[in-house]
Amino acid sequence: MKRLISLGLLWLLLAACTPAPTEVALAGKTMGTTYHIKFVNHNKLDEQALQAEIDDALVLVNKQMSTYDPESELSRFNQWQSLEPFPLSAQTLKVMREAKRLGEISAGKLDVTVGPLVNLWGFGPKARPEHVPVQQVIDEAKAQTGLHKLVLQTTSASKTQQDLYVDLSTIAKGYGVDVVAEILEAKGLHDYLVEIGGEMRLSGMKANGSPWRVAIEKPVSSERAVQQIISVGNNAVATSGDYRNYFEEDGVRYSHLIDPTTGYPIQHNLVSVTVVHPSSMTADGLATAINIMGAEKGRVFAEEHNLAVLLITREKDGFKAYNSAEFEPFLQ
Repeated sequence: MKRLISLGLLWLLLAACTPAPTEVALAGKTMGTTYHIKFVNHNKLDEQALQAEIDDALVLVNKQMSTYDPESELSRFNQWQSLEPFPLSAQTLKVMREAKRLGEISAGKLDVTVGPLVNLWGFGPKARPEHVPVQQVIDEAKAQTGLHKLVLQTTSASKTQQDLYVDLSTIAKGYGVDVVAEILEAKGLHDYLVEIGGEMRLSGMKANGSPWRVAIEKPVSSERAVQQIISVGNNAVATSGDYRNYFEEDGVRYSHLIDPTTGYPIQHNLVSVTVVHPSSMTADGLATAINIMGAEKGRVFAEEHNLAVLLITREKDGFKAYNSAEFEPFLQ
């Protein structure tokens, strides 16, 4: 008995001497925005080496999928004035395939070939026009688009129209989050929060044993305020809103979210969509698609596909929030 007590006391002393796990914070720049990573370093990994590996991985994503880099893989595909197959990396093709799938199930509301319209309205790499484009110019840009014109093969992609332009910005940031999360998972790190430009993926717990909590912004451009706190477990969170990136002309606000079916920025009262999903890439694309749909169609779509979503609309008396049944468990 004395020996057992002695061993027990020794274990308690050793436990007391073992440093409690702490959270490591990493930050940097990528994809025209910033990233922030928090994780519990249970495995005592070299944090500088880990960040260097993460930076290299994100540089690669940018070299593959950026429309701002004229030498990126995607830019070279867009410059390819041929109907012949263009070789692409497995990573770019993976993102294109998911973009096409989401485009198909959303009846074309997520259309990664909408680039000419995005550029026309001044929300792409090209400069913003001095005035709102006239209908004829919008129609000409719209004629260049169409998800069905992008054909994906095993190791390549091709166009059925030479001037087809693909813009993966509605889904590539989410993919970048997944890439970072997979690096952490591969190293045995399962307690983390990864964020790139507002898109997140979370797993496990904080160092103190409490769950990660995420603040959803109130959709106003004049201040930073919290609309809702959520805790999503091992999932990704993506929010799409029209309240940060827009311009105004003659009292009309033009959002960066372009409806591919009309060629115009959205004009409805759905101002913010948050989606919780295991994949940040998928959550990113779904949030954009639902935001373009509008509140009623977005709600029906979410219910049909059993999606965890939070929709915020702008009403005369303020903001109104709706969450699907699948989103309910995440509310705090």
